Amino acid sequence: MAQRGMAIAVHGGAGGSSLDSDGCDRAVHAGAKRLDEGGDALQAAVLAVELLEDDGRYNAGYGSALSLDGAGVEMDAAVMDSEGRLGAVACLRSARHPVRAALAVSRTPHWLLAGDGAERFAQAQGLARREEPSPRALEKHAQLIAALSSGSGKSETSALREHWNFSMPWDEAIRTFGSGTVGAVALDTQGRFAVATSTGGCAPSLLGRVGDTPIIGCGFFAGPAAAVAVTGVGEYIVPRLLARSIYEVALSRSMEQAIAAAIADFPADIDLGIIGISATDVVMRSNRDMPCAAVRR
Repeated sequence: MAQRGMAIAVHGGAGGSSLDSDGCDRAVHAGAKRLDEGGDALQAAVLAVELLEDDGRYNAGYGSALSLDGAGVEMDAAVMDSEGRLGAVACLRSARHPVRAALAVSRTPHWLLAGDGAERFAQAQGLARREEPSPRALEKHAQLIAALSSGSGKSETSALREHWNFSMPWDEAIRTFGSGTVGAVALDTQGRFAVATSTGGCAPSLLGRVGDTPIIGCGFFAGPAAAVAVTGVGEYIVPRLLARSIYEVALSRSMEQAIAAAIADFPADIDLGIIGISATDVVMRSNRDMPCAAVRR
């Protein structure tokens, strides 16, 4: 097969700060280096996401959002490429790099592992453990609890209180402890596409909540023609099968047009960010501020 160009793009979450784009720059250049060295698209995307998980400023891996009771995290991740590799994990608690667990799942007969099974699988793989919350995660948790305590939290607070399912009572959690995703899409010199995503979940949310990040066709999709990663509020992304829908539109239109149409059709008051790569386009768009970076050559 004749050698083609390569491209890789990463994002640090819709609603994040573009001031944190330096971490995305480091991740995307590490992924590009892997491609330059002959690595395939999936290897590059996973490496880039792994570096974002290590950063601490993004809601993934080390920087994952603390659960509302302040006692832990629930992390999701996924990988997929145009060669048929697919793996995902949901509700991981201790892995430093959930994306590595998702990659390991892609080598099993399954595509998704969740909860205790995913946790035991990650431990059996010898993956590094996440030891403590990052300073950014602690800061955001304190801000959330302060907002909920003052009555200025999100409108779903009453529903969360009604259906609260943590072992610690709601009032005790609030008294004691006073959303986002990362992703990468890549195209290697052999024309293979790949996507990798990772998230620390969202807060406030019920214990066991899973968003779009590990759900194929919703938070991610890769096929022979393109790769797409989505960031935002999963409860709005999943019903639209957004990543797959963008991929389908991009088959007959450009990736730029497909992503622009998806953002225009999304509720304006809900965070949404999308990155996509096709043979001709590298696109990074959001209806909010979003740290991101791309390399193409």
